[in-house]
Amino acid sequence: MIRVVVVDDQELMRVGFRMVLGAQADIDVVGEAGDGAQAIRLAEELRPDVVLMDVRMPVLDGVEATKRIVEAGTARVLVMTTFDLDEYVYSALQGGASGFLLKDTQPDHLVSALRAVASGDAVVSPSVTRRLLDRFVGGGGKPMRDAAELDVLTEREREVLVLIAKGLSNLEIAETLFLSEATVKTHVGRILSKLDLRDRVQAVVLAYETGLARPGVS
Repeated sequence: MIRVVVVDDQELMRVGFRMVLGAQADIDVVGEAGDGAQAIRLAEELRPDVVLMDVRMPVLDGVEATKRIVEAGTARVLVMTTFDLDEYVYSALQGGASGFLLKDTQPDHLVSALRAVASGDAVVSPSVTRRLLDRFVGGGGKPMRDAAELDVLTEREREVLVLIAKGLSNLEIAETLFLSEATVKTHVGRILSKLDLRDRVQAVVLAYETGLARPGVS
């Protein structure tokens, strides 16, 4: 069973998430919180697999709550957002969130994303990632981190990282580069290991921050 804590300051949203997730045979909503401080306490007490985290909340916002939960190692965090909260989501990703979804996402997408995060993967939505990074990484046109960090990668690994940054799945990367999916998985694993990254979300952020990938460039 995937044990989940739902965090949102709107009770109606929590009820909706509980209904969608509770209908799944492999998902158990073990707790609910209305603010970030409660989320931290529940994560520590219940040790869920995933915390479904709202961003803007009273007492303590979802960004700070995400950072503290990830630092404590009590759960992985999947952030729910709207476009007008992009800046908060970018901060949450830097703080260790394993992905983000829009609140109006389809129920089946929410379920599959939550399962992916629980299994140790990360959720990177191409459209949301592009808008997010266009605004907060690529806006000034100047890399935010030293590209020399990527010197440990082979040319093929750099190609794979660029495609990860575009939001492509392993299968899509394999088709693009004419490789097997197993080979792509191996490349992804090596990229994460060499760059000391937790998951694909951190890989996406690093690719844009170093200028390897640029918003609006195909």
